[in-house]
Amino acid sequence: MARKIVNRKELRREGEAAEAAGIGTKAPAEKKLPAKRKSRAKTAKEVRLKAFWGVYNQSMKQIARFEYAERKAADKKVAELNTSHKTPHFVQLIKEAIVEE
Repeated sequence: MARKIVNRKELRREGEAAEAAGIGTKAPAEKKLPAKRKSRAKTAKEVRLKAFWGVYNQSMKQIARFEYAERKAADKKVAELNTSHKTPHFVQLIKEAIVEE
């Protein structure tokens, strides 16, 4: 199949004539400002914590748990466990979130 030959010089002359006459000139498009994004950040919920004293063995296994005000009882338990067992025990602070129902 034969193609029609495009005469580039002729097309250019037509385009220049149209520009001179003001036909077919493209006006610059108005730029749209990008829309402002809404913040996606969630507000952090306030988590309430309750403190306990935990008695642990050397392998970080919890043996007992005491209220925060009962530190002396936790120390007493550690002293008992250290004398009766070969492995050392210690007291560590535990913080847990309070679940509101």
